[in-house]
Amino acid sequence: MYRLTHDDIEQAARQVYQVMPATAQYAWPLLAERLGCTVWVKHENHTPTGAFKVRGGITFMQWLKREHPHVNGIVTATRGNHGQSLALAASASGLRALIVVPEGNSIEKNNAMRGFGGEVVEYGRDFDEAREEAARLAKTQGLYLVPPFHTELVKGVATYGFELFKAVPDLDTVYVPIGCGSGICAVIAARDALGLQTEIVGVVSTEAMAAKLSFETGEIHETDSANTFADGLAVRRPIAEAFAMYRAGAARIVAVDDQAIAEAMRIYYTDTHNLAEGAGAAALAALIQERERMEGKKVGVILSGGNVDRSVYASVIG
Repeated sequence: MYRLTHDDIEQAARQVYQVMPATAQYAWPLLAERLGCTVWVKHENHTPTGAFKVRGGITFMQWLKREHPHVNGIVTATRGNHGQSLALAASASGLRALIVVPEGNSIEKNNAMRGFGGEVVEYGRDFDEAREEAARLAKTQGLYLVPPFHTELVKGVATYGFELFKAVPDLDTVYVPIGCGSGICAVIAARDALGLQTEIVGVVSTEAMAAKLSFETGEIHETDSANTFADGLAVRRPIAEAFAMYRAGAARIVAVDDQAIAEAMRIYYTDTHNLAEGAGAAALAALIQERERMEGKKVGVILSGGNVDRSVYASVIG
């Protein structure tokens, strides 16, 4: 298992900050009043793509240009935020970006990927089937297959953990949503690189429990479906490298249902006037679920993104 060093993350930060500034973390008073603890929100909804993934796209593309200079394009699978990240970074590097999404994917995320220069292909019933198609297209079209989890992606994403822990080094606990795992692994890596003792808690959907089941049994489990409206959590099978990192570095994994996630989206709006997509609100939903356990503590929650379709958000708020 690869461990990122302090220097690794600082080097990644220099690359990331050429494209975007550090995002803010705020302790919101109405959340504290509601939950009985200090709540620091890390605002990854305030990046150029509206989600944390952009950081990994920047560092991955720098690595790709260095290590594989003759590549003329990339292909990857996504539900949206990873794809926006790579479309932005690939286009800036003059590379083709082919993005495979499952059928019925978020219309607005698809449009955003196209806006950043990506070509979007719909295939399969879910993310896992889209991944298989991306691997096939890599071979038939001579493109570099970008996995959903890679050390260089984690390195870039770890910069947000670095920012949070340097601003608030005495956090007791941080809640992080888990999809393919780059977010939680990056927060663990940043904590360890800084030598902190903060407890890291992963968050999944009750409709996509693979990471939690795997964490609790010690071996990788796959679920038959991942039917949650929080598309960033909709993964049926953990990625082995990510699983190894969060199994070793997380304290526990909490599951929250779609109703709890929707309520957390509403609370973000009323208490902070911030827009959160489903996966982005999952960490707050988990804190609400564990509010008695966290009473009086200093807690971080990762608002990982705000890319939710207007119709979905209108339904949630309504």
